[in-house]
Order: sequence, then structure tokens, then C-alpha cells
Amino acid sequence: MIHDASLDELLQSVWDGKRINQAEALRLYRLPLEELGALADRRRQLAKATAYDGRGNEIVTYIVDRNVNYTNVCNVYCKFCAFYRVEGDDDAHVITHEEMDRKIEETIAQGGTQILMQGGHHPKLTMQWYLDLLSHIKTKFPQINIHGFSPSEFIHFREVFNLPLEDIISRFVKAGLGSIPGGGGEILVDRVRQRISPLKAMSDDWLSVMDVAHQLGLSSTATMMFGHVEIIEERLEHLDRVRAQQDKSKGFTAFIAWTFQAEHTKLKAPTVGAHEYLRTQALSRIYLDNIPNIQSSWVTQGQEIGQIALKYGANDLGSIMIEENVVSQAGATFRMGVADMQRLIQDLGYVPRQRDNWYRMVAR
Repeated sequence: MIHDASLDELLQSVWDGKRINQAEALRLYRLPLEELGALADRRRQLAKATAYDGRGNEIVTYIVDRNVNYTNVCNVYCKFCAFYRVEGDDDAHVITHEEMDRKIEETIAQGGTQILMQGGHHPKLTMQWYLDLLSHIKTKFPQINIHGFSPSEFIHFREVFNLPLEDIISRFVKAGLGSIPGGGGEILVDRVRQRISPLKAMSDDWLSVMDVAHQLGLSSTATMMFGHVEIIEERLEHLDRVRAQQDKSKGFTAFIAWTFQAEHTKLKAPTVGAHEYLRTQALSRIYLDNIPNIQSSWVTQGQEIGQIALKYGANDLGSIMIEENVVSQAGATFRMGVADMQRLIQDLGYVPRQRDNWYRMVAR
């Protein structure tokens, strides 16, 4: 075997916590999975996110929240989505305040601190409808963080309400919005987006929403949905754009990657398995050196792979998902409670702790 001094140098650089470029990331991607995982675990330990209890044991976090889809009516018809409906469908739905109250009360009863509120791009809901809903929630449940409206929804709002993003987001924040999820990220390469969701926000649009939100003091997450029509280099371009945005605005609290779920969708693409998921997550941890938290995607991978992901760069198991309707429509039906979360974390020798959206520990 020919000794590769340049690869040794790269591996040492990663081990030392130094930044890599896309070409170097591609070399790392080709490593044996276990070797890449060890590097990602090292980078997890170096990240600011690594927390310890009073006895020196590493903490792995999770959040108790609920996904609330305020409407399933959508006019962008993404090929990878099995959730959307059009206005005339029998099961088209827009949430009422009473339904929202019930969902939040159930969340609080289970120790929840947040709702993740997203919906389709409804062509007829007015800005006042959204502001009234936000104000209603914040007035009635001030202890609940509203983690709501993905960038693609805000681009939709900009077009429908004919207002600048700054005005819309500011009004939403004043009404009660607390943070923004990274949904709709998919792959931040327009070639890919034109193929899988041509009517949805393009890459620059998605990033512009995050930039404005961060400038206004909101935090958000970043995501990647992969394993469909993109090539490896496009995943790396996605990571590079997220990292560049974080360098600029420093508002991403976490990164979450998950695999395309094909069932009941119109997108015909070969899906990828657990090995590819772990490889991509590990690479994400190494590349995104400025985002402290990496969430494991047990919702698409199942509990066992979700647990293994904690050794491939993740320091957080994400949400117990009291309710989840989008990914499950596409075939992923995994469920987990707090006891399951704690067991998976403890079985690896970590200490489980509940957190809030900003990765502050929740008193128990």
C-alpha cells in the first residue's frame, strides 16, 4: 500500500479541529465509515456544545416539543412531499385556535417547552390570520416558544403580502414568534431545487430569510434533506453555504440532516440507507465547525441508528416528536418518548438532559 502523507496531514488537521474545504471534505467522505465516525466524534468533543455534568460525564440533550401543522394546503407541489393538499381536497385543513390550544395543553402536560409550527404555502391566508394566531398562542401560553415558519414559508409570505422580509419577520416576532426552523433547506443548490421543488424558494432566497432573521436577533436551525437527485459534491456545496452564512450572521443553533423518504411521494429517486446517513452526518459535524450542535435524525432512521449517530458527531437526539405529520406521510413512522430518549442516551454512557430551543437545560 502506498503511503499518502497528504491524507495523514489532513486527518491530523481534522483531529486538531482545523477548518477544511470542499475538496478535503470529499477525501474524508471516501474514508472507511468507522474512521470518519471517529473523526466526527473527536470534533463533537472539541465543539462548544460538549457539556458535562458535575461528575465529568458528557451530556446528550433532547427537547420535548410538538410539530403543529397549521395547514396542509400548499401550492408548490414538491415532488418529495406526501403531506400537501390543494384547497378542494376533502382532507384540506386549516387549524382553529381551539385545536391549537388543545395541542399546546397536551404538550405542556408532557413537559414540553416549544411548538414547531409549519404549514403548506396556503394562497389565501392573510397576514392578520398569522398575527392573530401568534398573539393568541403567546398570550395564552407565554411559557411556550413558538419555533415557526420555515424560510420557504417566509418567501411565500413576501410574495402574497407584498412586503419586505424585514417587515414581515418583525411583525411576526412582535406577535410572538420566538425562532425559525430550518425546514425547506433540502439541498441549497438550485439545480437540485429546480428538479425536486421548482415552485419553492431557491437557495439564495432560503439563505436571505435566515440572514434577515439573524440580523433581527432570532436564532434558527439549518437542515439538509439528502439522498435523492443530488450528487455528493452538491451536499458539500450545501454545507459550505450554511457555514458561510453562519460565519456572517452566527444565528444557527443546530444542524439537522435527514434522508429522503420516498413512500407516497412523486419523486422517483433511489433512497439511501443508514451507512450513507451516518457518513453524511459525520461529515457535517466536521465541516460545520461554527455550528455547535448536530441533531441525530432518529425520526427517519429509527431509534437504533439515531443512537449510533451519537457516535458519529451528534450531541443531541432532537425532539420526542409528540406529533409529526410530514415525514410520516412519506413512510417514516418511528416514535419515541422521553423514557426511550433517556435510555438510548444512558446506554452509551452519556447523561440525558432536556433542553430548550437555545440549548439551555430545562430544570427537572
